[in-house]
This record gives sequence, structure tokens and C-alpha cells, in this order.
Amino acid sequence: MEPIDVKRERPEEKIQNAIIQMLEYKGWFVKRMGASAFLSGVPDLYCTHKVYGHRWVEVKLPDMIGSKFTPAQLSEFPKFVSNGSQIWVITGATEIEYKKLFQKGNLWKYLMAK
Repeated sequence: MEPIDVKRERPEEKIQNAIIQMLEYKGWFVKRMGASAFLSGVPDLYCTHKVYGHRWVEVKLPDMIGSKFTPAQLSEFPKFVSNGSQIWVITGATEIEYKKLFQKGNLWKYLMAK
């Protein structure tokens, strides 16, 4: 008998999957960055659109309940921002969250709340 492969999605992963689906529906190309030894401290998603340009997106749970920035993110995210790359924190696949991508990067709001 072969073992059953049961992969449970974490809550943040479920939100990330829904955000990717929403963005792709709206014409974005989305690349999941996935943390690794080489990519620690990189936002979750790199998104690009032929009209709107590119966005670095970090996915967190609403109200940051259960979501924390990793030490690598706390070290590297400010370097992205200080060198001209904005980071958007998105907490769901809703129009309200989507509209955040057309404002200034909002990372600082979430770092201040931690």
C-alpha cells in the first residue's frame, strides 16, 4: 500500500495562491520566489504587467495574526526599499488589497506595526 501524500496548505499559502490567481486573471505574470538558502529575505512574489510594471509583493495574514517577518526579511527588505524597490504587503485576494498595488509601497506600515 502506497502512503497517502497529504499536503496541508498553511493559511498564508492559501492567501498567496488566491492572490496569484487574481493577479494572473488581471494580466499579471507572477513568479513565486519561495525562500531558500539563496533567496532568504526576498518578498514572496515578483509580479510584472506590461502596462503597470513590476511589483515585489509580500503576502501576510490579515491583521498580521500569525504572520511575522523573518529575521532575513527584517534585514533585507529595508535594503530593497532604500535602493529604490518598493514592497507591497497584501493580505488577501480582494479589490481593496489589489488597489494597494497602485499606491506607494506599504511595507513601512506593517514594519511599524510589528
